[in-house]
Amino acid sequence: MSHATKDQAENMVDQVDTSTLSRAAIFDSGFAEKAKAGQDSLQKLTIGETVKIYKKAIFWSLMVSMCVIMEGYDQILIGNFFAYPEFAKKFGNYYPGIGYQLTAAWQSGLSNASNAGGFVGVLMNGFLVGRFGYKRVVLGALVCLSALIFMTFFAPNVTVLCVGEVLCALPWGIFAASAPAYAAEVLPVTLRVFLTSYTNMCFIIGQLIAAGVLKGLVNNGTEWSYRIPFAIQWVWPVVIFPVLLFAPESPWHLVRKGKFDKAKIMLKKLQSESPKVDTDLILASIVYTNKLEEELSVGTSYWDCFKGPEKRRTEIACMSFCGQVFSGMNFAYNSSYFYQQIGLGTNQIYQFSVGGMALALFATILSWIFFLPRFGRRTLYIWGLTVLTTILIIIGILGVKSDQKSVAYTQAVLTLIWTVIVELSIGQLGWAIPAEIGSTRLRQKTVCLARDSYYIFNLLGVLEPYFMNPTEWNLKSYTAFFWSGLSIMTLVWAYFRLPETKDRSNDEIDVLFTKGISARKFSSYQVDAFHQREIVDLVVRQAMDGEIGDQEKAYSNQIEHSTST
Repeated sequence: MSHATKDQAENMVDQVDTSTLSRAAIFDSGFAEKAKAGQDSLQKLTIGETVKIYKKAIFWSLMVSMCVIMEGYDQILIGNFFAYPEFAKKFGNYYPGIGYQLTAAWQSGLSNASNAGGFVGVLMNGFLVGRFGYKRVVLGALVCLSALIFMTFFAPNVTVLCVGEVLCALPWGIFAASAPAYAAEVLPVTLRVFLTSYTNMCFIIGQLIAAGVLKGLVNNGTEWSYRIPFAIQWVWPVVIFPVLLFAPESPWHLVRKGKFDKAKIMLKKLQSESPKVDTDLILASIVYTNKLEEELSVGTSYWDCFKGPEKRRTEIACMSFCGQVFSGMNFAYNSSYFYQQIGLGTNQIYQFSVGGMALALFATILSWIFFLPRFGRRTLYIWGLTVLTTILIIIGILGVKSDQKSVAYTQAVLTLIWTVIVELSIGQLGWAIPAEIGSTRLRQKTVCLARDSYYIFNLLGVLEPYFMNPTEWNLKSYTAFFWSGLSIMTLVWAYFRLPETKDRSNDEIDVLFTKGISARKFSSYQVDAFHQREIVDLVVRQAMDGEIGDQEKAYSNQIEHSTST
């Protein structure tokens, strides 16, 4: 097989109406140099320069992520309604000496209805985005959600409400999987962690809005005290839909589809004119990365996420996301029902809830300014999880005296501290790591699998009402011991399996995983993703490992022979 000449390699990018690029493009030194120049130009930019050049990409990433506000809003809505007088009276039962309560079974059902629907929605997203692109899928989901909100707003009984929550969660799942993946594809490495983790901030914004709405309506003695919060969800589609009609599609998606001319147009829409960034070079780096992953036999199906080096990448994405559950989020995060069970009053409960959400938002901003730019993903994840585990153990120990008012307040304050720590660490990284750990060809599906893993293990939240409910196990503060045990196991996993990807390009991450570098050596390992000999060795290695077929092996042998001569 003949190689493309240097001139041909340059024309592959300059002539963007070309329908296909040569398979051998990554082995041509001229094309590789062009791609490397594009990547280097981005990595040399400071954060300030990157923000200035990519301010349009930042705006569109923010707008797509804004859709996630709705899921964060609803999560807090349902969880807080359990301690909400009018909601409990409408959908619960009366217990002498206790008052109106939803049964533990219905509490579990409503708490996990959005998880069930979100799980299916995320899986759908993986297929739909691969075929139609981010823009059309997100717009379609907004239309569907606008119609489905009617079910929760007019729900006459708890059964209809539960079904409505499941159906509304279908588009929520689409938003949750699309937002971080879209951010990772339209922004350079310098801004990747900020905008992928912004999805987490949108959850917090939604939760803060919900807490504020509930606080304002807690003394409303009519059915509108819980209907109005549902109705507010119609605001977001009305605002976001017309704006996203003008959003650019991901250039990475278009390159995977072979639409290089459109990819170049989208790149120009995402960045401002600057002598420091050349659109042709950036497109070359995207094409190079896509070609490199093709040579490393990276496919685009869900099944490909469990083949070869992708198995490890999928494991890391899923576990880093699930760490949010295992660290005790169902217990300590915005724990209004926990506050009620340790004896706090209704007004105190919602003051703690609103205060907790405000602290979460503050911690997220603080993390962006002081922590994410200075510390690696692995460092923040491990140390954050260590502190969270310690707090849970202390809450459990204090359960011996939780009948005392001062101890109950101390436990409530500790949950607020827990909230701050989680947002400084795994709360944001649970979103950022899956979006950057997967290969670019499987990024969307890797994020989908990670989010679905979160939904699956979040079913452990089914146990939470039984732990806390006075008509069931009534463990109250001792529930913290259960979650601290899971948190310790996650901490052990993170130490041995979570790699450092800070400041690593997509190509470098591809090479590191293909070489099987240990998680603890990721940050120090030297790699050149554009070195021709190294790339050839990787392709041949994949062939020898049986990851590609006979035709691919023959091609690899041809490439190895030609580069050696």
